[in-house]
Parts: sequence; structure tokens; C-alpha cells
Amino acid sequence: MKADIGRRYRAYPTPEQEEVLVRWGHHARALWNLALEHRMMVGRKHDGISWVWAAEQCLLLTEIRNDPDDSVDWIRDLPAKAGQQVLRRLDQAFKNWANPNHGATIPTFKRRGTRMSIPFPGQAARIRKLNRHWTEVHVPKLGWVRFRLSRTLGGELRSCTLVRDGLGWHVSFGVHTGSDSAAPNGKPGCGVDFGIKVSAWVSTESTPRHMPPSLTESELLRLKTLEHRKARQITYAKKHNGGKYSNRLRKTIAQIATLKARQARRRLDFTHKLTTDLAKNHGFVGIEDLRVLNMTKSARGTTTKPGTGVRRKAALNRGISDNIPGERRRQLAYKTVLYGSQLRPVPPHGTSQTCPQCGQRDTRSRVGCGREFACVHCGYTDHADKTASIEIEARARRMGDTVIKSTRSPRKWARGRATGTRLRAAPSPHAM
Repeated sequence: MKADIGRRYRAYPTPEQEEVLVRWGHHARALWNLALEHRMMVGRKHDGISWVWAAEQCLLLTEIRNDPDDSVDWIRDLPAKAGQQVLRRLDQAFKNWANPNHGATIPTFKRRGTRMSIPFPGQAARIRKLNRHWTEVHVPKLGWVRFRLSRTLGGELRSCTLVRDGLGWHVSFGVHTGSDSAAPNGKPGCGVDFGIKVSAWVSTESTPRHMPPSLTESELLRLKTLEHRKARQITYAKKHNGGKYSNRLRKTIAQIATLKARQARRRLDFTHKLTTDLAKNHGFVGIEDLRVLNMTKSARGTTTKPGTGVRRKAALNRGISDNIPGERRRQLAYKTVLYGSQLRPVPPHGTSQTCPQCGQRDTRSRVGCGREFACVHCGYTDHADKTASIEIEARARRMGDTVIKSTRSPRKWARGRATGTRLRAAPSPHAM
């Protein structure tokens, strides 16, 4: 039985447990990098015809753990089941890369600043409830770790992952509930236009929905100050310390991570409330079929190798990333299945240039970069984002029964995986 839903809770390990978890997190990252390098080396040796997978690397992992050499003590320190899960996740990363419908890129090496993640299979973890607010999970070689029970599990435990972000440690569970897709709810549909100035405009509503600022003015000022301090400290480390990070620099990086983690949580809070309301109260939800990566990949560059128009495009890229349209689509994809509605992505071309009254598309109806729409054919005027949402609903409605109803489980919707598509052979890692 596979997990079909996820649960995430705030964990509160003791100082001794946290020290062990930090060490394991670095070991798991090093094992990922070592296994990835091994696969790429085998791929180069065999010209991309074949390479190793998790089954072979798990056998090698067992041999390494039995080796008495002191140089591999860090592999023996990491629980064996956690190491095996890291290799299986690397397998899944390669399969996602090989799947043309997934959109994942080639697996890459993890840097030291990458979010710590220690995965375990569900069979390795046990849960016991202390009271209505607190529960403990038993982690191999670590013992019982307490976490806040903010909601019930609601199913059978299938996986357990300990994760650390800027706000602390969390425990994530993959849970099998056995729930099927809900029956059609029979409610009227809508079209939604996601934007930057206007976070979302629903075609059936007269007012837009604005996302509250993810950071206050004082927090933005503090983030800017910390970023400047980090840049100065990195420059000093490169000139006088051989590139080695000082404790002050690491403290600055941790403070930046805390602010950004808080910002991410506020964004997700608004996004979850928005997508749940749309999926629960509408029979179908029409959105633009956007390629978010293509929208933000232009004007890339660094301080040493700046690209073209980086400063001009930076504010727009930040606005797109702050509204996370890709995450909104991912959430709508699995929530519409849970609440008996449909997600209908429509072609995005010209939605804000098409008049909902006469149906004429004309670029002259949108003059400049303003948010007003004025049809040059029939004289219809309204807000451009509302006009776009009405056109999106019309296109989604025309799709009607031509939309292919998905047979994917809600968990697979959440992961964005495509079923019904034959997985092609994975390309060589060194070919990219």
C-alpha cells in the first residue's frame, strides 16, 4: 500500500537528539553525493548504455558498512534504513528526470546549505500518543522524538522523514488512507487568473483576492541588511580566510534562512486557503496552462557573470516566484480530485486581450501596462484581470467533456506524477 496523503508536524528533539540529527543530515547528504557520483562514473564508463540503480548500490552500502576501515565510520553512523531510503530517492529522481511528463531536471549534487532530510521507511518508525496535543515517534538508533500533534494522522503510516528548515525540525509522514476520488460535486465552474499585482481573480467574484505581504516592512529591511552583511562576510572569507566560513557568517546565513522560512510559510498558508476554497466550491477550476520555469529563466546571472537585463527583470521574477503559480496548480491538481471538481488548464495566449462580450481579440484593447481593458470593437470596459478570468472560464467550459478525466490517486496528483504514460529509458547522467 502506497501513501496517498502527507502529514507534517513540528518536532521538538532534545539537544542531544538534535546534535545526532544534524550529524545524520550531513551524512545523508554526503551519501547522496557519493551515490550520484558513482552512477555518473558508471554511465561515463559504459557510454550511457547502463549504470547502477538502488538495488546494486544497497548491496555496496552493506559491504561498506561491514568494512572495518575507520574512514567509513560516517556511513556506519547513519542508520542503514535511512541510507537505503536515500538511494531509493535518488532512483526516483532519475525516473522523474526520464519522464517527459514530469518536468524534473537531472539530479544534482547537494551543497552543505541544502535543507537537511533524513528519510525512513514506515516500518522503521513507531508512534505513540502521549495526550491530545503531543505524540512521539520512535526513530532507529535515536529513540523517541516528540512532536506537536496538530492534526490526526488519519491512516496507516508508510514513510517518515525528519526535515530541518530555518524554523527548526519537522517530521513528515506519508500516510495511506485508502480514500478514493470524490464524486462530481455538481457545482458551477469558474476561471481564475493568477497574477502579481492581483494574486487571484475568480471569474464568479467582483473583487480580487490579494495575498498579504509575506514579509513586513521591518522584516524586509532586516532581510536586506542581512544579505548585505552576508556578502561582506563572504568577500572577507575569500580574501583572508581561504574561503572558510566563520561562525559569524554561519549565524548570518541562519538568520536569513529563518526569515525566508517564515516567508515561505505565509505564502503557503494563503495558497492552501485559496486552492481549498476553489476546489471545494466549484465544479471545475480553469487556469492558464503556464510554463513558470520559462517565465523566470530569462535574465539569469551572477555578480561575477551578470546576464543581460538582470536588474530590469529581477522585480518581475521576484513577483512571479512570490506568488508561486506552480505550487497553486500542484495543489489544485490533487484537491480538485479530493473535492469532486476538475482542474482544466487552458491555453494562456490572449486571455487578457479577448473581450468577453463580443469575443474579439485585439491587442489595442490593452494599451500600455495598465490594468484596464477597453474593447475597441464593442466598447466593453473592465479590469484586465477580471476580463482574463472570464475568458479562462469560457475556454475551460468549452473543453467540457473533452477533458480527459484522470485516474490518478490524490497522492500522485500531489506529487505531479503522470500515469498512463510509459516511462522511457533514462538518459545517461553525463549526457546533459
